[in-house]
Amino acid sequence: MTTTRRTVLITGTSSGIGLAAAVAAAAAGFHVVATMRDPGRSDALRAAAAEAGVADHVEIARLDVTDPASVQECLDGLLARHGRLDAVVNNAGAGYVGTVEQDGLDPVRATMEVNFFGVVDVTRAALPHLRASGGRVITVTSVGGIVGQPFNEAYCAAKFAVEGFMESLAPVAATVGVHVSVVEPGAVASEFVASQGIDLPALLTAAGPYAPALEAYAARTRTAFAAAQTSAEAAGTVIDVLTAEHPPFRAQTSDRARAFVAPKLADLDGSAVQSLTGTWVA
Repeated sequence: MTTTRRTVLITGTSSGIGLAAAVAAAAAGFHVVATMRDPGRSDALRAAAAEAGVADHVEIARLDVTDPASVQECLDGLLARHGRLDAVVNNAGAGYVGTVEQDGLDPVRATMEVNFFGVVDVTRAALPHLRASGGRVITVTSVGGIVGQPFNEAYCAAKFAVEGFMESLAPVAATVGVHVSVVEPGAVASEFVASQGIDLPALLTAAGPYAPALEAYAARTRTAFAAAQTSAEAAGTVIDVLTAEHPPFRAQTSDRARAFVAPKLADLDGSAVQSLTGTWVA
């Protein structure tokens, strides 16, 4: 079937920002293909969509961003059912806390697979369809994609990579009518943090000479998350970018996030960089 609503594909919608964004996008008039690696974890999303009165416009689909066959199958099915794709929200991600000397390279590679290569592959597969619709790519990164954070080496490296990839892609995609944006949350009170299964006592035991630094970092992080914004608040910024007539390249989700990245970024919305690099391909 061909839907009369604009269609958005959102990854990582079983909880947190992805779940909230899926419901909010449907309320904003989109048909949402809400994807997750395990559709068996869709009960919370289904309940939230029903409560918001948008269940008819939230469609659950399986997509594992680390599996190219899964990515292509999901997009092929979406196009067959709806005939169009107007936006992609890359939200799926995985956290990791540790440091490379103690943990080795395997966690770094695994974190990059989900947070970077998965984003790249979904974007690559979606671009032909977004060119056809004059659509947009929105990627949920993190303030950790701007400011490297202790014991988040793998996670921040992946988010830095995503920011660089999207900042480089944006002027190229703009020449064929596709908007590219990144959304940078700070601390968000969501199941994402709990789902990482972090066992701090075990981490401290394994941290060796880094244990005092890890303990100090953990104390600081607890303070930050005590003032965290909600998933719905962060998702609100995603929807603002999704529906804006002229979306920015970069958007932070809260005043705290803006203050966090301000020492690193003078160009908070990315317009100066995009104005510069856009002339290189004009």
